[in-house]
Amino acid sequence: MKYSFSAEVTKKDTGYAINVPFNVWEVAQQRDEMTAELIIEGSTVDCTLIPIEKGKYEIDIQDAEDLELQENIRYGMILRVPSTLEFLENSPYSYANPVRKIDEIELRLQSGDGLCGQACVAMITGLSIEEVVNAMNCREWQGTMGKIISALRYYGITHSGVIVYTNCSGKVRLPKCCVMIEKLGRFGHYLVQYDGKFYDPNVGIMEEYDYSKLVGYLEIYV
Repeated sequence: MKYSFSAEVTKKDTGYAINVPFNVWEVAQQRDEMTAELIIEGSTVDCTLIPIEKGKYEIDIQDAEDLELQENIRYGMILRVPSTLEFLENSPYSYANPVRKIDEIELRLQSGDGLCGQACVAMITGLSIEEVVNAMNCREWQGTMGKIISALRYYGITHSGVIVYTNCSGKVRLPKCCVMIEKLGRFGHYLVQYDGKFYDPNVGIMEEYDYSKLVGYLEIYV
């Protein structure tokens, strides 16, 4: 999976350090140090993701003098992490034979807290939350972005290979359909945007959205 974001760099004696602006545990299902690939300023470099705490990671780039990056400047970059997602097996669907063609979204409201990720998959697939929970074997507070991606693959729903992290308080131009990640207090929250409307499993359908809460999004192809 690839992750697009912008961040500042800190110069070190032998390279650079960059704070990853999202929770790596939630999207990569990985909790250890790992090797990765970073595209920055048109160059592709090998790097190491070093865990700090609670899903926060630092990118460590060694021997990168040729990059000539500067501190206190925000650079756009793409991080590629080897896939560690556990995909659901024995699916009757495929990308050539998806569960449905997405031409509308019907709201699914979660009956309690902690099922927003599963509710988003239900809205995209047209199934009930209960059907999705059973297929994903994923209960309350377990619906991470990594598990959402696994479920989308199970149901044959095509999506971008890049999760975009916006780092922006202003309005963001979103694709026609996407799963949005937002900050809700101390926790993350997921909702679906389709054709300019926002389908929130907590509150219903919204015509307007407060983009200051937006963390990022995954495009769903329709």
